[in-house]
Amino acid sequence: MWPRVDGLRTLELGTPGRVRRELTDLVLAGTKTATAGLLDADYVAEGEALETIGERQLVIDDGGSAVATIEITTVEVVPFADVSDEFARAEGEGYGGHDDWARTHRRYWEALGHTIEDATAVVCVEFRVLSRP
Repeated sequence: MWPRVDGLRTLELGTPGRVRRELTDLVLAGTKTATAGLLDADYVAEGEALETIGERQLVIDDGGSAVATIEITTVEVVPFADVSDEFARAEGEGYGGHDDWARTHRRYWEALGHTIEDATAVVCVEFRVLSRP
């Protein structure tokens, strides 16, 4: 299960180090309003339920500190091949659309040991920042 702080699930973006710092900064800047995970590897394998609309979570930085409270606005499970251009752009990492998003995410998830196929279930989560401590 994912860690909880004060009863809220935590969201740690990417992998520790440079990637997490960059992604967290994008959230704090308001540029990144979405994130994606693998249904089987990130939810089923960890015994974690999908986010729910209206759920609040704490964004955790690379040092383990809470840097923002977010509210989930959209949750959708789609095949990897069907992640929309709009969602790709909402990830805030400069993707022009699905193709850019897919290349980067396939490489990232495969480097972590996951097999990515067009039918692989991806959890697409959109959120808004409510507050920063």
